[in-house]
Amino acid sequence: MNTGYLYALLAFGLWGLTPIYFKYLSHTPPVEMVANRVLWSVILLLILITGMAKWYRVRLLISQPKHLFTLLLTTVLIATNWLVFIWAINDGRMLETSLGYYINPLITVFLGYIFLQEKHSRVKWFAVFLAAIGVALQLFIVGYLPWVSLVLAFSFGFYGLLHKRTPTDSLTSLFLETSLLLPFAMGYLLWLSYQGEGPATRGTSDWLFLILAGPITTAPLLFFSGAAKRLPLSVIGFFQYLSPSMLFVLAIFVYGEPFDPYKLITFIFIWIALAIFSWDSLRRR
Repeated sequence: MNTGYLYALLAFGLWGLTPIYFKYLSHTPPVEMVANRVLWSVILLLILITGMAKWYRVRLLISQPKHLFTLLLTTVLIATNWLVFIWAINDGRMLETSLGYYINPLITVFLGYIFLQEKHSRVKWFAVFLAAIGVALQLFIVGYLPWVSLVLAFSFGFYGLLHKRTPTDSLTSLFLETSLLLPFAMGYLLWLSYQGEGPATRGTSDWLFLILAGPITTAPLLFFSGAAKRLPLSVIGFFQYLSPSMLFVLAIFVYGEPFDPYKLITFIFIWIALAIFSWDSLRRR
């Protein structure tokens, strides 16, 4: 259990710190950043899968067309999630990314009901309703729909939903997803180089940090897998609020993003919804 707590803290703590990394490389366009993230993740995952002797899982998944099609969908979802996340961080919308990952557990409840016929208590549905009010307030009071938050929440929600139907571990699936993206990533990076942009203009310091995109992508996932094997889901559920909370603190106190009263009202609705959601989960367990 103690090892599980440590793994969970490392996983969600690292996810919460990734904006610092992307802010440092804010001069790198988001698409180029995603392409580098794909390239260096594939290289690192290739080493890990070989070292952990997991090639049989890769072969098993490739041999099943149904699961391979599911991975094509998850590849599109994770690429969308990465691109929007990096763009939002560099565009000064870290608060919206924080809101998106706060909403995500409630979106997961909704998707589970729609697609998996999962039954939920009235208390959980009330929490989802409060979250919907919080998002609607942005639209009706401010006249602005927090689309970044919704894209992040729904893309990651559907990503998790589809992975429930794929019988493999997260390391193998991430390797196949990034491998499917690799031709596009390499093609884009080569095109930039041909134009005398992107990789052709990067200094040694930038290249060292771009290579870190591999460990930054895979390390939290490995820690999360270790935590999931050792801790109850209810405990994992509490730890997952660490990342958006760190994003929230970084956005306000480190990067000075404006936090007007209307945004505060939306966050209050989401926080109350999450408190009710967590209380009901603990009570039932």
